Amino acid sequence: MLIREVRITGLVGGTVDGGWPQGNKPEEDLNTLIEVVTNDGLIGIGSVMTSKALVSAGVKLLLPHLIGERADEPARVTEKLRQSCFWQGRGGAVEHAISGIDIALWDLFGKITNQPVSRLLGGNYRTRIKPYGSLLFDEPGPLRDALLATKARGFKAIKLGWRPFGRRDARTDELLIQTARDTLGPDIELMVDAGGSEQFWPHGYKWAIQTARMLANYKVVWFEEALPPDDLEGYILLREHSPVPIATGEVLTRRQSFRPWLERGAVDIIQPDCTKCGGLTEAWRIAWMAYEHNIQWVPHGWNTAVGLAADLHLTAAVPVARYVEYLTPSPYLEEIVTVPFKVDAEGYLNVPDRPGLGIELNREALKRLGV
Repeated sequence: MLIREVRITGLVGGTVDGGWPQGNKPEEDLNTLIEVVTNDGLIGIGSVMTSKALVSAGVKLLLPHLIGERADEPARVTEKLRQSCFWQGRGGAVEHAISGIDIALWDLFGKITNQPVSRLLGGNYRTRIKPYGSLLFDEPGPLRDALLATKARGFKAIKLGWRPFGRRDARTDELLIQTARDTLGPDIELMVDAGGSEQFWPHGYKWAIQTARMLANYKVVWFEEALPPDDLEGYILLREHSPVPIATGEVLTRRQSFRPWLERGAVDIIQPDCTKCGGLTEAWRIAWMAYEHNIQWVPHGWNTAVGLAADLHLTAAVPVARYVEYLTPSPYLEEIVTVPFKVDAEGYLNVPDRPGLGIELNREALKRLGV
């Protein structure tokens, strides 16, 4: 079974405001779906957290190395793409495009073999995993309402991120965390994402360590992106002294970029995004590399239902995994598949057990949300 065609669909009309400056967001330009079609008409689906324009350019570059290739050898085929394009993009947007293709090829591999992706990745260490509801900070009143709505949906863990946290003063930061803890009570796990990958992040180690000490008072599970994403030395220092576990990694691409963060102990938790870092193949390699360095791995997942499905299979197929990220509310996660994911009474998600990723796109929803 050979690869015949690649289809690209940009998602519009439901982009979540990711905390961009002054409330601005990319013009509906943050998530793209990829479908890889075989000569027998079988379709594998993937997702990319970047714009349709960049994905289209990346696919155009990669297509001569992809068309006519086997549809059931995802790791070899995507490594061929990576190796063939070193001179035109080691990482970055090219790796993003490879990510979506890789996820789609794993979906195809599962459909061809009639097996779920998690089993093809090596087998199931677990059949369900805890999602954390991922949402944005807001002023105390709206924040309280959003937290209560998320808790009511059954989430037992919630992550808050970005503005206004870290953008005003320490008093505001603590007020927001106190509001969250008072609203959720002591039993809901709470994570905090400062959003240090925002443009021109102004804070360094001193702000980060002082803030970490404050977060420890509220039993925060981890402190994410407290520093700019390239500040390796700062993260090494912060991890050594922070009373709260330190997390980062969502903007890195290619497994080689993750190696120094793991080998030098810069984080307690590494967070590759399989829709950017190289797909399921690279994310699986990074997860095992983290396991060998006794560093927790939690997939970043501010993307789509396709990305969440991929993360569920990944977390099933590695020895130690505790969470997946569940962006909420988001039509790209909750409307674009025929059977939406559902949190059970204990706050867990089941890993899909149908062939491939175990999901099907809702074509009616894509008529509204897809370009």
